[in-house]
Amino acid sequence: MKTTLEELQAFAAVVDGGSITAAAEHLGQTVSGISRALARLEKKLETTLLRRTTRRIELTEEGQAFLARTRAILAALDDAEEHMAARRLQPAGRLRVNAATPFMLHAVVPLVPEFRRAYPQITLELDTDELNIDLLARRTDVAIRIGPLRDSTLHARPLATSRIRVLASPAYLAEHGRPRTAAALGRHTLLGFSQVESLNRWPLRGAHGDEWPITPDITASSGETLRQLALRGAGIVCLSDFMTAADRERGDLVQILAKDTADVRQPISAVYYRNTQLAARIACFLDFLQERLKAF
Repeated sequence: MKTTLEELQAFAAVVDGGSITAAAEHLGQTVSGISRALARLEKKLETTLLRRTTRRIELTEEGQAFLARTRAILAALDDAEEHMAARRLQPAGRLRVNAATPFMLHAVVPLVPEFRRAYPQITLELDTDELNIDLLARRTDVAIRIGPLRDSTLHARPLATSRIRVLASPAYLAEHGRPRTAAALGRHTLLGFSQVESLNRWPLRGAHGDEWPITPDITASSGETLRQLALRGAGIVCLSDFMTAADRERGDLVQILAKDTADVRQPISAVYYRNTQLAARIACFLDFLQERLKAF
């Protein structure tokens, strides 16, 4: 039989109160109820936890060791109950969120009205940056980062993943033709990133495995800039689904080399400092965002 919470509470109360009578008064139970709980606990553990005399109660060596574990369990339970109570209260305050421009525009901004309806007492401050920022220096509560994480000093929470595809506009393909192999990309105008070189390795199968390194003809620091260029027929681009889903659904961008494309998904994570219990305004935002990003 498993030890019950009631038995642990009775054991700790007897030690703290110095007697079964004091424990019964503290817990609002009968003396006989506390005595039975202690007897059951010792029977289950097959050991004596307390030595009872006419004058006092003393812990055995086994009881001393078990008391430390008991207190840890009871403290964890209290913490869990307090955490849930705090979550039930209406979160409030300023929430500073940082993300790359494309993710902010295509993933966060569309969700803001719904979030505000659910949490009207939270004031949102949305900041965009194409590079990883110092959260403390920028006084940022939470940052959304795309791709593998490197900063081990931060706490991270996975939110979703988003597939990347090679895309072009119908106008570009009508004028320049559709490449049939990854090698044929060398005869086309390629749009790539200027600051993160790894983003210029496209998920195409070939001699390089599941990655095809490209040399961009036009570069930009922001994926949104590259998206706009692709929409205007400036070249072929490789972007994440979270920012091109609507374009593909409308037919403004179409996937090319689909058969040769590996299923590569970029991780989307929330990062934050956590010196104490996570603030309710941050926790509710992360819960909200994670639930809505399931569609990715």
